[in-house]
Amino acid sequence: MNHRRQAVRGLAAALAALVALTAAGCSSKAKTGDGKQTGAGGVQTGEGVTDKTITLGALTDMTGVYATLGKSVTQAQQLYVKQVNAAGGICGRQLALTVRDHGYDPQKALAAYTELEPKVVGYTQFIGSPFVAAVKPQVDGKDKGLVLPQAWSASLLGSPYIRVLGATYDVETINAVDFLLKEKGLKSGDKLGHVYFEGDYGENALKGSKYAAEKAGVTVVEQKIKPTDNDMSAQVSALKQAGVKAVVISAGPRQAASLVGVAAATGLKVPVVGNNSAFAPQLLGTQAGPALEKMYWFASPSLPIGADTPTAKKLVADYQAAYPGDSLDNGIVAGWTAAGVFGEALKKACADKDLTREGVDKALLSLKAHDAGFGMTHDLGDPKAPSSRESVIIQPDKSVPGGMRTVRQPFVAEAAKSYTP
Repeated sequence: MNHRRQAVRGLAAALAALVALTAAGCSSKAKTGDGKQTGAGGVQTGEGVTDKTITLGALTDMTGVYATLGKSVTQAQQLYVKQVNAAGGICGRQLALTVRDHGYDPQKALAAYTELEPKVVGYTQFIGSPFVAAVKPQVDGKDKGLVLPQAWSASLLGSPYIRVLGATYDVETINAVDFLLKEKGLKSGDKLGHVYFEGDYGENALKGSKYAAEKAGVTVVEQKIKPTDNDMSAQVSALKQAGVKAVVISAGPRQAASLVGVAAATGLKVPVVGNNSAFAPQLLGTQAGPALEKMYWFASPSLPIGADTPTAKKLVADYQAAYPGDSLDNGIVAGWTAAGVFGEALKKACADKDLTREGVDKALLSLKAHDAGFGMTHDLGDPKAPSSRESVIIQPDKSVPGGMRTVRQPFVAEAAKSYTP
């Protein structure tokens, strides 16, 4: 436990140092509140907004551990921007999305944030909980640009500017463990394995599994890994020796595929459930595909891309028309949802005649029942709370659109209802 805390503190210190260095390198940029002016339509404007354009930023991972997710999120948001602009834009202005690929590298992520900060009104995505947490003091302190991260760590709660869309990792993991208890035979007295990334994401998910396990009389067997660890043979061996009856994985798609594939091959045939970012349908075409379909599930903050809803069906058709060579996955849903939330905030800010960062942040607080069309209603009125506590349990299935089948509709576990993220 002490070693893990020291590792997390070390990562946090390193990221904080990078923030300080990158911030020092751009001390001449305009601060929030400087240079406000009244533009077209009598609307007050600031950073990232002119009479003709509203510029948004996307800090993504298209070459690192979450490359598949990053590509889908980004393309969905580019599609959203294209469609909004074709319909006349927002507030008489065209949207522009400036994308930077950080490859899940801390230094690149923070450098990209620093570069875009004076040029955008906010960010429709920022992949990587540790990186978002590292810039949080800067965002809250002086930048105040709205960030809708593709990250669900509870450490990001409380900020009026960094807003988590969907259940945080700890709440999501409590829901996932509830699924194992209610439907996959996990019971009091059993051992539950948990393989997790070091850092903000994995540590937050671990809090959820420990909370749920304690409530259920289950013991958690921890296996901490790094994002660069792709072979889960050692972890599977340790979990098998410990006699676990189920496994939670809070890592990337590659790690989940390795874990499930190795477990199936070595006789550890127990149910494995992952967090929302621990699966990509492209894995179904790999050697691990058959095992994933038989013994893997994951929790999601929305219904899958292949859901039977009007929004899902239209998005699938539009996405396939725009990107005919690319497969469908839930990154599309996440990207579209975040872009839509940001768009609604911009429309409300326009109605209030205030497209400054403060105006957009204030407008977001008014979205207390936003329906993204994927089974969840998001309440963005309280910065201290995730927009939802619900999760959907999804099973890989290559026979359905997007390779994902819903096996448990949106729900909140009893343990999650009383839990404080």
